[in-house]
Amino acid sequence: MELNLLALETSSSRCGVALLRAVDGRLEVSVREHEGSQEHAERLLPMANELLAASGLAPAALHAVAFGQGPGGFTGLRVACGVAQGMGLGLGIPVVPIVSHQAVAAQVETTPAGAIVVALDARMNEVYLAVYRQANISDGEISWEVLQAPLLIAAAEVVPWTAHHLPAWSARAGLPLEPVLAGDAWDAYASEMEYPGAWRRADARRPEAASVARLGRQGWLQGEAVAPELAAPLYVRDKVAFTTAERMRGEGGNPKARPSLVPSVPQPMTDADLDEVVALEAHVQAFPWTRGNFADALAAGYGAWALRREGKLAGFCVLMFAPDVAHLLVIAVAKPLHRQGLGGLLLDWCEQQARERGMEGVLLEVRPSNESAISFYKRHGYLQIGVRRGYYPAEKGGREDALVMQKRFAADGAAA
Repeated sequence: MELNLLALETSSSRCGVALLRAVDGRLEVSVREHEGSQEHAERLLPMANELLAASGLAPAALHAVAFGQGPGGFTGLRVACGVAQGMGLGLGIPVVPIVSHQAVAAQVETTPAGAIVVALDARMNEVYLAVYRQANISDGEISWEVLQAPLLIAAAEVVPWTAHHLPAWSARAGLPLEPVLAGDAWDAYASEMEYPGAWRRADARRPEAASVARLGRQGWLQGEAVAPELAAPLYVRDKVAFTTAERMRGEGGNPKARPSLVPSVPQPMTDADLDEVVALEAHVQAFPWTRGNFADALAAGYGAWALRREGKLAGFCVLMFAPDVAHLLVIAVAKPLHRQGLGGLLLDWCEQQARERGMEGVLLEVRPSNESAISFYKRHGYLQIGVRRGYYPAEKGGREDALVMQKRFAADGAAA
């Protein structure tokens, strides 16, 4: 099948154009590039015309235009998208948007066992992050699995976030994955993104037009091209500057990634955490554990972890390991951070600890009156298996039953 495709990539300081020609199974890709983020609008079309002229093609011979849709520099993304739309509308051809992170991942030489962690500098100590895996290679064509779509994350959180999610990605892939690191943020924030020695660093730093062209061909063949008017840049930062009113309130000139939304890894709870743990527990529970309860749990060797945000305690959990199941004794998240996924992160962590110890599942108790907690556990696959009569203390010296809920793991590690 014949295909003439022009690819545009301007999401970074590099301005690139690639012309891909496919004839009788042969692929030819020619490239023009220029370094200079302030000159994208001036350079892009002239370089495209140079490539077409050098190949002896008229613009009317093009079948599609691909462009790197980001995330990346705001102005650069608008330039590539706008030029692609203009060419598509003018020539009556479709447009193929390509995520810039995937263009970087496609430049990495690895195997299906590699989790390609693409971290691109988003400025202000923040990173645009996405993770990909080469799910299959057949007849030279790579099929891609998106382990994590692009998100905005603080640079200091990238390594612990990756370490936390790696077991789940491995379980999804059905084989142990090894991180392969790509993108320019690993250089830009080297001191904040120190990674384990077992993780491998790849040479790919920024998206290249040739990579966008090859992915654009795949997208075109798979029917992923869109009408030019539907093409749009991909933004993961909600806004790129504070409003005048926000600056007048002293909120600064540029927004930061909200720390409360940045995933982190729970750390083992120690005696030094107990003052904060007891204070948080008292704030969220009507009948809280005492400091003595937590100290006894630590002394008994129970699994106990604390989750922090910018140094402050955000949540915690305590788990007792029985011969066959793990018993979740207490879990809590600071009230200002509710409904931000931290409870799920802690619960997932407890389940991961149970699996690593060969447990069959996780058991817990919850008050029948705590409808939100019951709903939360059900969403995470927990089923009621019994009732403990008069288990909890209640107001005016009374007692309240406890619903016993359990999540069992299947033999392959998934929930049964």
